[in-house]
Amino acid sequence: MSVMYICGGRPLEGEVAVQGAKNSVLPILAACLLADGPVVLEHCPRLSDVTAALDILTHLGCRVRQEGHMVTVDPQGASGCALSERQTRAMRSSIMFLGPLLARMGRASLAYPGGCELGPRPIDLHLSAIRALGCEALEEGGRICCRGHPAGGEIRLALPSVGATENAMLCAVGAAGESVIQNAAREPEIVDLQNFLNTLGARVRGAGSGVITVEGGRPLSGGRYTIMGDRMAAATLLSAAASAGGHVVLRGVDWRHLSTVLEVFHRAGCRVRSREDRVELKRDPDCPLRGVDLIRTAPYPGFPTDAQAPVMAALAAARGSTCFLETMFDSRYRHVVQLRRMGADITVAGRLARVRGVEQLHAAAVTAQDLRGGAALAVAALGARGESILSGLHHVDRGYEALEDVLRQLGGCVRREEAGRTQPA
Repeated sequence: MSVMYICGGRPLEGEVAVQGAKNSVLPILAACLLADGPVVLEHCPRLSDVTAALDILTHLGCRVRQEGHMVTVDPQGASGCALSERQTRAMRSSIMFLGPLLARMGRASLAYPGGCELGPRPIDLHLSAIRALGCEALEEGGRICCRGHPAGGEIRLALPSVGATENAMLCAVGAAGESVIQNAAREPEIVDLQNFLNTLGARVRGAGSGVITVEGGRPLSGGRYTIMGDRMAAATLLSAAASAGGHVVLRGVDWRHLSTVLEVFHRAGCRVRSREDRVELKRDPDCPLRGVDLIRTAPYPGFPTDAQAPVMAALAAARGSTCFLETMFDSRYRHVVQLRRMGADITVAGRLARVRGVEQLHAAAVTAQDLRGGAALAVAALGARGESILSGLHHVDRGYEALEDVLRQLGGCVRREEAGRTQPA
């Protein structure tokens, strides 16, 4: 078991590069199945979810090589179409392989995906999109079984689901005709997927808007592509600086993708400066944060649900109160119980959480229950009094590459113990 020791009360100072985006690289790795030649991905983060995706590609017959932050996928030998229960339950994004498998093989079979337990996340939007493209999609014996070659068509999503939008795009690229996705998700990661597909020779347009058009049937070559910076990792580091105080500069992230998060910290009393590819946040450790009234999560360009937990942790020691309204998932407050162990004053009623700022959090032994909740506990510990112990790091490792190293680069007093070995603080 891995454990992170975090000694709070030390301001963060310095400049770091933001890792590649987890929520971008996973659908892009699935999209590699559509290529006719090797694909080289640069700025690929070293995450357990990425390892799981590469394991799936290898299982399907692809040749995979990972060297540092560069991954090469050669899909020319891919012939499999079924994923094991172990593989699909390893991460939620395994559902992303459904679309490209249908496009390449005309059939796909996988168990229900795993991932963080955030409440009901039905896959019916994925299956309805597959059916709209002319394929058969059934749920049989705990597995999802799909057959048929996509013909193209019009897809109307009941909700702007990121995953369903991406799966529809990936399936439509291999369709015989043109496809139109209505009520598409607008997240920057959707744009990154479009740019990747077009780099290989696809013709996709409209990503970033509510309507995406895909011209199917175009042969895709191999190619080289650089993954965008991770805006959620950036939001977590900004939260850490707001919690502990100090001055941090993040390189390699588009501030426009973080505008709602930056606005919250500005209202909370931080000094925020930004350029196209860098963000800067400064907070005087002697000046507490201020509560910011209501923060309502929403699909992009609204406040991201993935930033809710880290921002809540930072505002737990603010002067005044902040209310959070979680509109995206039913079980996104699992970190609240752990924050209370550190002295936070938070009450939850359904989807609403009210945070009454305390003077300072105190250290405690806490456990990550999910990915972003684990990051939130690290954020809280950095601003707390004393040394906290954070366990459940397998959740954190799904989306953050060596978080302890990044925090140490910024001056945080953090060490990780793993299998009896202790890293220096």
